[in-house]
Amino acid sequence: MTIILFDDDATKHLKPFTLTRPAAAIRCGILTIAEKWEKHLGQSTTYRCADYLQGKYPEHSSDDNLYINGRALPDTNFTAAVKALQVGESLTDGDTLLAFRYATFNPELCTATSIKTLRIISRIHNIFTFNHAEIEADFALLTTGRTSATLSSTNTIFGKHPLFAEEGVKAEAAVFNTNEGPIYLGKNSEVMEGALIRGPFALCESGGVKMGAKIYTGTTIGPHSKVGGEVSNSVIFGYSNKGHDGFLGNSVLGEWCNLGADTNNSNLKNNYEDVKLWNYETGGFERTGLQFCGLFMGDHSKCGINTMFNTGTVVGVSANIFGAGFPRNFVPSFAWGGAQGFETYQTKKAFQTAEKVMERRHMTLEEADKNILLHIFEQETNYRNWEKS
Repeated sequence: MTIILFDDDATKHLKPFTLTRPAAAIRCGILTIAEKWEKHLGQSTTYRCADYLQGKYPEHSSDDNLYINGRALPDTNFTAAVKALQVGESLTDGDTLLAFRYATFNPELCTATSIKTLRIISRIHNIFTFNHAEIEADFALLTTGRTSATLSSTNTIFGKHPLFAEEGVKAEAAVFNTNEGPIYLGKNSEVMEGALIRGPFALCESGGVKMGAKIYTGTTIGPHSKVGGEVSNSVIFGYSNKGHDGFLGNSVLGEWCNLGADTNNSNLKNNYEDVKLWNYETGGFERTGLQFCGLFMGDHSKCGINTMFNTGTVVGVSANIFGAGFPRNFVPSFAWGGAQGFETYQTKKAFQTAEKVMERRHMTLEEADKNILLHIFEQETNYRNWEKS
């Protein structure tokens, strides 16, 4: 049986993150959604996503396919229901197709059973609102029956939940508080002296927390990412840096992002009203129902020193933001500038920057990556309204 994680129409509401990846490649908790399913089901997965993403995320099928909605987060009951599916059967939650088993992508030919799922990502802010619970779930998935590596006695560790350190973790003179949730330190990660960390917290493989950083509950630092300053209830997918002082709260950063020194985001409006967020699919701002909601930055985007982001700001892919003042609450992909205005960040220059950044991690900007970015550049032309003036 082949497991295929599929994108449905609601995946469009998860842009800018699904501009460059299938929904199942989103990180929430310690693992990506695809990695969670692979752990739960004990085998590898493949993707069914937009055509322009298939060069990097190809679909592989067989005569017996188990299709699972890539936005759906597994739990014990949902996983059991998925495992029990026979050929020609499907699972739904209201109007949302959750899973089905069939030779081809024809769910309408399957007999549906209605169930309630615990968590399914329907908007980008769910990534951080679900993160607290998902760290706890992933922690159990990854560490049950295993023994943690031993940390240096220079650290202070206290609280009612466990701390688990993988092989190669370095940590000295840091404070770990697990009263509100567990703390996971990934392989070859490092926590420098003076860092203050409250669980639930996940530091993924080769990630780093810099000296004196203050990390609050519900935060995930993805693989090969470095953070400093103050971070609260935020998710960094991987290969991104917030290396200096400044505040990041109730936010999500994609891959290959960089926040300049003393960058700050607002996560609470002065009038305490609910925050609105830009939605690519509806083409406008919509209410989140959240009082705390910060910055959402797509892959390969960056900002200069002292950048200030308003509450509920959405930044597209490969944008470069700098200068005094607050940039607007929606910055489209391949924008270059800030509060004083934007021009277009041409793909040739964007590729040169991406290549230099990835070389530092001994990685290459592949042709499949370039094709995705070129597609996004063309797709988002209508948002770069300065080109029409």
